[in-house]
Amino acid sequence: MAAGADAPPFELFHAIADEGSARVRRYVTEHELLPVLRLRNVTYPEVLADLLARGGKDAPALWDGARLFLGADAIIARLSAHRDVGRAD
Repeated sequence: MAAGADAPPFELFHAIADEGSARVRRYVTEHELLPVLRLRNVTYPEVLADLLARGGKDAPALWDGARLFLGADAIIARLSAHRDVGRAD
């Protein structure tokens, strides 16, 4: 997918059978974040190559365009911060 104005700001590198990946996918679904996220299954060689190029090696991982977040807890924290932007205190 070419980068552009319509590209989601996040890429979630996941594996279907991975528990951490499933936890993140549940969070994404429950918080209606699919419009801001591109799901990338690491079972495909080209997706795994993209993950490796960003400095990762295992799923789940989240690329926000500048930084790679590794592990379910770090990913959920980053996505939660994204959701909180613009909310009143």
